[in-house]
Order: sequence, then C-alpha cells, then structure tokens
Amino acid sequence: MKRTYPKHIAGIIDEAMERAGLTESLNAQKAAAAWIDVVGPAINRYTTRRYVSDGVLHVYLTSAPLKNELSFNRDRLISAINRMVGAEVISDVQFH
Repeated sequence: MKRTYPKHIAGIIDEAMERAGLTESLNAQKAAAAWIDVVGPAINRYTTRRYVSDGVLHVYLTSAPLKNELSFNRDRLISAINRMVGAEVISDVQFH
C-alpha cells in the first residue's frame, strides 16, 4: 500500500477549486473587492458599481473629473489590484 502524507487543507481546497474551474471567478471577485482597498474610501464614495468581465474591471463613477484622473493612473491601479489578488487577473480598467 502506498504511504500518503498529510496535506494542508488550503492546498486541497485550491486543487478542488482549480478542477471545478472556480479559481478564475473567485479571483475576479477578489479583484472587484480590492478596488475599495486600492483607491480608499474617499474615491470609493463616488463608485456606484464595479465588476470584472473577461479580465476587464468595469467601474461606474458619479464624477467625470474623477474618471479622467483615474484614467491617467490606470496602469498603477491595475498593478495594485493584481498585487492584492496575488494573480494577473485584471488587464484593463474601464471607467463608466
């Protein structure tokens, strides 16, 4: 009989999620949630909705000047969100 060694539960869960195809969708949810931590409460106050679709984070804002300002910092926002998630989930941010 082959001897098995104990595995960490986190590794088992990660393997099961990968097999079920849930990792990508979980990372997308983490990326949308990371928006609040990346921009802070002052900017998040102007956010009405956010979601991820095909690697693009869609953010709905109520302030046109803020949309313009955030557009200039798009690359920095993408890097910060991906770093918080721990994976390259976001390739672009679209402001609406």
